[in-house]
Amino acid sequence: MVFPTSTAPPSWCLVVPVKLLAHAKTRLAGLAGARRAELALAFAADTITAALRCPRVVEVIAVSDDPRARELLTGLGATVVPDEPDAGLNPALAHGAAVASERRPACGVAALSADLPALRPDELARALDAAAGHRRAFVPDAAGVGTTLLAAAPRAPLEPAFGGRSRDRHRHQGAYELVLPGIDSVRRDVDTEADLAAALALGVGARTAAVLAELGGSPRPAEP
Repeated sequence: MVFPTSTAPPSWCLVVPVKLLAHAKTRLAGLAGARRAELALAFAADTITAALRCPRVVEVIAVSDDPRARELLTGLGATVVPDEPDAGLNPALAHGAAVASERRPACGVAALSADLPALRPDELARALDAAAGHRRAFVPDAAGVGTTLLAAAPRAPLEPAFGGRSRDRHRHQGAYELVLPGIDSVRRDVDTEADLAAALALGVGARTAAVLAELGGSPRPAEP
């Protein structure tokens, strides 16, 4: 179902889940070693920094119980809420979406992956503008298997089904798949070293670049 577009750009409240850092990015242990948690936090911080710079985004709600993440992300300007369900990724996103709808009832609500260190605000705006024409829409990840962004119109349920082959699940739920040029940074989530290499080719955010430089890499930071 396609919704008519208005003359004014739509506004969005984003929900970003940030798991306990001790359990994050286990597939990057070979690269980051004991600093894996620090790298995961840098990914989340760069993702949220870019999201807050997106002209369509009025608020970012981070769902996290990790003390380090809560402190840093609050300092960046995100609204941080506890993972009250404590029942996994999708319940955390549903909780964050409920908070977002209560705080911003006139806005669309979108769930965004926390591991998009190359995210560009303008590319995120392009994806959100496309999503605004649909009741529910999503952006598949670069591998075409998962989901990096799931968006719902105001007062529409988000119904997150992230994890594993979430692209198929969101399509089967009836969410519209957004196939757009020029949103590579929105699709480039990072779980493996190969993913990270692809993100580096796009240009990562300042915090990710700093951690990788200390680990001996020479990343190319994202352009402002």
